[in-house]
Amino acid sequence: RRLLLLGEGNFSFSAALCGAQGTHVVATCYESEEEATGRAGAARSIRRLRDRGAEVLFSVDCTKLKEHFLPGEREFDRIYFNFPHCGRKAGVVKNRQLLARFFHSCTEVLAQEGDIHVALCNGQGGTPADQPRREWHNSWQIVAVAAGAGFILSEIHPFKAETVDGYKCTGYRSQDKSFCVEGALNHIFTRSTAPLCSTPVSCKTQLGSQKVSFQVPQVLVDKMNRGFLEENSNHPVRTITEKLSAGLSQVFPLQNISSCLPLLHQGHPNGVCHSNIFWVSLSPGEAPSTEEMSQELANTALFSHFGQDTDQNVQEGCPIPKQFYLRPSLLPHAQAIIKKRAFSPGTLQVLSGPVFRKCRITPHSMPVFHEMLVVLAVSRGTENSCIQMLVDNIQTTMNSLHQGVSGVKPSISLQEATSLGAELNDFAALERQLGEIQHFLCVGTEPDPSGSCVGVIRTAPDELKSHELVVVSASLNLDLLAMLLCGISDWRMLWTLDRRFLRQFPEGELRLFESFSLYPPSYVHDVSFWVPDGEEFDEVAFHTLARRVSAETVVSIQLRDNFQQPGTGRRSLCYRVTFLSCDRALGCQEAADMQLHFRQEIQQHLGVTLR
Repeated sequence: RRLLLLGEGNFSFSAALCGAQGTHVVATCYESEEEATGRAGAARSIRRLRDRGAEVLFSVDCTKLKEHFLPGEREFDRIYFNFPHCGRKAGVVKNRQLLARFFHSCTEVLAQEGDIHVALCNGQGGTPADQPRREWHNSWQIVAVAAGAGFILSEIHPFKAETVDGYKCTGYRSQDKSFCVEGALNHIFTRSTAPLCSTPVSCKTQLGSQKVSFQVPQVLVDKMNRGFLEENSNHPVRTITEKLSAGLSQVFPLQNISSCLPLLHQGHPNGVCHSNIFWVSLSPGEAPSTEEMSQELANTALFSHFGQDTDQNVQEGCPIPKQFYLRPSLLPHAQAIIKKRAFSPGTLQVLSGPVFRKCRITPHSMPVFHEMLVVLAVSRGTENSCIQMLVDNIQTTMNSLHQGVSGVKPSISLQEATSLGAELNDFAALERQLGEIQHFLCVGTEPDPSGSCVGVIRTAPDELKSHELVVVSASLNLDLLAMLLCGISDWRMLWTLDRRFLRQFPEGELRLFESFSLYPPSYVHDVSFWVPDGEEFDEVAFHTLARRVSAETVVSIQLRDNFQQPGTGRRSLCYRVTFLSCDRALGCQEAADMQLHFRQEIQQHLGVTLR
C-alpha cells in the first residue's frame, strides 16, 4: 500500500507509520528542506524515514499534487493530511478554500478504492461528532467541501495522538509550537459513485406474444432491470422474499408464478389516480395488433373494486385505447389468474416483482418498490382464520429474520381498514385506490411499536362467483419490510449503485445496516410561483419533476406559504426544497444548478409563473 502524507511538520507522524510491512510511505511538507529540518526533532525523523526506505519530499503543494508525481506514481491507497491550516491567523473561509482545493487535487492521485484521512481540531469540522459543535457558518464545513470534489465521509473517530509512537504536533500559527489536540477528530473520506447519466434509456419487455421496447421515464432509469429478486442476488429484498415464501410453504401448498408477469399494462387504469401512473410510449412500429391489445387489456385491466372488472370496452367492441403504463400493482395479474380459474383451492399463489407509482417525496415514499402478493381461495366462513394463519406465519418469519439483525423483535398487528385515517402512509393510501381493503398489516419496532403499514389484506367473496369459495389476498411492500428489519432510514439506499451497500449482506444474510456516507450535507432552496387561474395544482407532478431533475437528491418538499392575492384572486404557492443525497457526494454548486433547472422545468411543464 502506498501512503502519502501531506503538510508534515516535524515528520514524527510519518516516522511512526514507516516500517509497517507491505507499505511504502511518501512523506511531504510544504516548506523547503532547510525550513523543515530547522524544526525540533525533524532531522531525526527524516533520517529514520529514509533509513527505512521511505521517500521524503519538500515544497509539496497539497492543492497541486498532480504536478509533484509522475503518471506512474500517482496511485496512492491512502492520503493523510493532519491538521491542515493556511497558516498564521487565517480564518474559516480561507481554510475551507484550502480544503476544497486539496480534495480536488486528491482526485488525480488517489486510487479508486483509496481513502483520505483528515484530522481536525475539535469543532473545526462542523459535524455532529464535534463536541461542542460550532455554528455551521463558523466551521470548516468539511463534509460539504469534500462533496464538491466527489468524496463522502465514511468514518469518523477520535484522533488519539498518544497512541502514535513518538508523535508530537507542531506548527501553531506557522511556528515551531505545539497546539491542543484534545477532542480532535479523524475524518475518513472515500470516493462517491458518479452522478447518474441523463441519457434516455430504452427497455425491452414482453407484451402479449411479442417483445416491445419503451423509453424508461427518466426518474426510473437506474431502477429498471436491477434483478433484486433474481436467484443470484443477495439483496435484502430477495432474502425477505425467500424467507417469507419458505415460511408460508410450511402452512400452505405454494405456487410461485412471478416469472412471466409483464411490466406494461395498457388502456385506462380504473381506481388508480392518473397522476400516480407512469405513462410510457412504445418505440415506433412496435405496438401490438388490435387483437393482442384487446386480449392484454382484458387480462390486465385494473379494477375499481377488487372483484369487479371494468373491461366493458373490450366486451362491447369499443375502440381499444393505445396508452401504455408501467404496472402500479400486481393485483390485476392475480385477478386474471382467478378469472381463468388457473389455480387449486387451498393453494397459495405467490407473485412478486417491482411496481411503479408516482408519489410525493418522503423518506418512506417510493416511486418503485417490490411487491409480494399472495392469493388464496378458501372455503366460505374460514377466511378469517386463514387471514390469521397468514399473519401468524409472517410474524414468525419476521421474528426469525430480526434475531440476526438487532435482537429487537418486530410486532405485527392487523388493523381494521376503518381504523386508519390521516396516519396512512403513501403505500397504504395508494393501495386504497386499487380497491376495498379489509385490514392493514402494520409492523412496529422500538421505539415506535404502533408500526408502519407494510401490507394490506383484501377478501373478495364474489370474485369466483361461487357460493363455496372466497378469495383472500395479501399485498406486502418488501422494500418497507427491508427498511424496518435492517434499520435503513431512507428508501433510496435500497437502490444505491454503490457496491458498499450489498457488501453488508453477504450471501443474503440480513444485518443492521451501517451507512457508508455520514452526515451528508443538505442544501435548502425556496421556490414560489403563481398557479394557473382556475386549475388545481398537481402536487404529485411537482414532486415527480423534483425527483427527475435532482436524480432523487431532493429529500423533502414542504409548503411554506399559500397566498391568495386580494382583488384578483390569483394564488401563489411557496415551497421549501431540501437537497440531500444519502449515498453519494452532493456539492453546494451541484444542488444550486439542480434548483435552477427545477425552476425552469416547473415553468415549462406545470404552466406556473415564477416569482
